[in-house]
Formats: sequence, structure tokens, C-alpha cells
Amino acid sequence: MERNQDMMIFKAIEYAAKAHKGQFRKGTRIPYIFHPVNVAQRLLEHNYPDDLVIAGLLHDTIEDTPVTADDIRKKFGDAIADLVIGASEKNRKETWENRKKETLEKLKTAPHDLLILSCADKLDNICSIKRDLRKLGESLWERFNQPGEKQKWYYKNLAQLFKQRLKEFDSFLLAEEFIKVVTEVFGR
Repeated sequence: MERNQDMMIFKAIEYAAKAHKGQFRKGTRIPYIFHPVNVAQRLLEHNYPDDLVIAGLLHDTIEDTPVTADDIRKKFGDAIADLVIGASEKNRKETWENRKKETLEKLKTAPHDLLILSCADKLDNICSIKRDLRKLGESLWERFNQPGEKQKWYYKNLAQLFKQRLKEFDSFLLAEEFIKVVTEVFGR
């Protein structure tokens, strides 16, 4: 059975790589696929179940590619599709601030697995911001839809939410890592 699950992870890597082909991280030449692979790696390092790892690999496919929820459901099953749907923003045409408020609201009551997936995703994002901020300084914020102050508002709220919600679970190490990096980037 474990061999079959390992094959599913490789299948998800290939699927996500194909879906994100030609996409790059904002303002860089870094192929986008590195982000979902990093998210999956974090989940693997913390010994989360394979379904969560596979959802980590696929978490941006519905939101950022032509892939649909039905496509994910057919290829990877209901549990993984539900996680990917949960991790996706509902209305990309909405303002940045409204989308982030909706994400924060959703995470207040999200199931444990979705919280973990979101924490791993946001952790990789804030680590990228930290790395690029060292290289580019404040000009980094120009590549985003919102300035540093708005990003600070969002990430500080995420940190508080993950701290509150994940403290009762074995996943607090992931939350602690997220909080640490947010504090390094934005201060206390």
C-alpha cells in the first residue's frame, strides 16, 4: 500500500508541474512549481499523511490554472479535492483585501487538515518574502498587489489565527515556525 501512496505523490508532482507549466513566482524567474513542491516537502518533513502532502502539491491548481475541482476529484479522490477546494480562494475577481478577509474567516472554523495545509502554504510564502526582502529591501513590495503594511496586516492575522487554532494539535511546530518567520519579517 505504501508503494501505491508514494506513486500517488509522484503522480501529483507530475500533474501539478504540467498544470503550472510556464508560470513563475511573482516578480522572479523561479518556476511556480517550486512553491507547491516546497509546501509538500514541509508536510512530509512533519510526517503528515500522504493525502495532505498530495493536496499540498495541488493546492493552487484550481485557483491558478485551468484545472477544475472535478479534474482533481477524478484523478485524486474526494478527500484531496475537498482540501484543494478549501485552500482555493472563491472569487479571484474580488479585491485583495476582501479575499484575504474571507481566507481569515474561513480558517477560523476550518478543519484541522485544511489549517495545516494553509499553514504550510503561507509558511513557504513568508519564507520567500523574507529571502527576497533581504535581497531587494523595501522595493520587494512593488511586486505585490498590496504594500508591505497590508501584507503585514494579513500575515500577522494569520500568525495569530494559527497560534490559537493549532496550539491544541500536534501541528504547533509548523505554526511556531510560521510565527517565527512572520516576526522576523514584520517585527513584533
